[in-house]
Amino acid sequence: MAKIKQVFAREILDAKGNPTIETTVILNDNATGTASVPCGTSVSNYEAVDVRDHDQSRFLGLGVLKAIDNVQKVIAPKLVGLDAQNQQEVDRVMIELDGTQNKSRLGGNSILSVSIAVAKAAAKSSVLPVYLYLREYIKKENLPLKIPTPVFNLINGGKHAGDNVDFQEFIIVPASFKSYSESLQIAYTVYENLRGLLRKNSMPTLVGDEGGFGPSFPTNEEALQMLAQSIELSNLRLGYDVFFGLDVAANSFYKDKGYKIKDKAMSLSASDMTALYAQLVKKYNILYLEDPLSEDDWEGWAALSKTLGPETILIGDDITSTNPYRLQMALDKKAISGIIIKPNQIGTVIEALAVVEVARAAGIKLIVSHRSGETNDDFIADFAVAVSSDYLKFGAPVRGERVAKYNRLMQIEQQLHVI
Repeated sequence: MAKIKQVFAREILDAKGNPTIETTVILNDNATGTASVPCGTSVSNYEAVDVRDHDQSRFLGLGVLKAIDNVQKVIAPKLVGLDAQNQQEVDRVMIELDGTQNKSRLGGNSILSVSIAVAKAAAKSSVLPVYLYLREYIKKENLPLKIPTPVFNLINGGKHAGDNVDFQEFIIVPASFKSYSESLQIAYTVYENLRGLLRKNSMPTLVGDEGGFGPSFPTNEEALQMLAQSIELSNLRLGYDVFFGLDVAANSFYKDKGYKIKDKAMSLSASDMTALYAQLVKKYNILYLEDPLSEDDWEGWAALSKTLGPETILIGDDITSTNPYRLQMALDKKAISGIIIKPNQIGTVIEALAVVEVARAAGIKLIVSHRSGETNDDFIADFAVAVSSDYLKFGAPVRGERVAKYNRLMQIEQQLHVI
């Protein structure tokens, strides 16, 4: 039994240049684990709250010295001496120390950094890769150990690219019969052909927060058209080798009880948006549709779910926020057929795993996801494999913080061939 000996934290920068917290846990057998937490740009009202300093003289108020103090002065004294391989107890202690529903006292960033660091240290102490160690905390009966199908965000929009288009992510989804290595090659090929098309049309090839290109299009549909051309140039078949996906992030353009997008002159109702999505799904083989309506438009979500049917996965992110209560509401209203899992939305490893179990028991698809303000920490790749997620979403196949996770999956793929 390896016990927690020391916990300390530091301030680092995330991929957007903003401060975030990194925590190291040392066990009494000298095994160590270090974890850094990401932050989102498109953030739900129902997520765990990050603690920030709000001192305008440092990092324009975004510093995390308070979060570091919470780790070292509040959390660490309560965890030293605990069994690191009892993740449930470690996370329970932190949840009770915080005492709020949204981690607002100690901060979801403080708590999650410790939670993940403990899991990594315990895995090292157990001489197991993190993905195998985490499987000890889930029901594994008839659960394959596999690399989930990756989905790739190749055009960034919305808050991720300066509102160049309304929809936040234009995604390609390789067919599930493709291996992970084949899927990565597909993403690279389509991405480079998209780059060529943009240059040919004298459009910029600068990238957004998640590595996808961020050109401006007159309408959202024109972005899909260019992505379709890129797939054709790659000698791939849309609807067979690869499918389309959209992370709409509709919260960002929902104002005054209506949806305002470039494609239409007038503000749209939820039923108008539903009709638009139905057309796009039919025309472009859209398999994956995330956050198409605002996070509290329950009636609209339920109606959209009935309209789209089983051919398209209707995915909750902002509406569910990796929160068991929000997930249960979505299930009761039959609003979703898939859920985004982001550990930093709920704040601990064990709580994220619990949401996974509820979603799997309900028979909906699991999509383990990164955040736009990522770090080079690759824990989320191991997490996705551990829970046998159906899909994973780490952005475009570029930028160091994205590539770190894709490369970790290459290592895991090789290991799974040996196991």
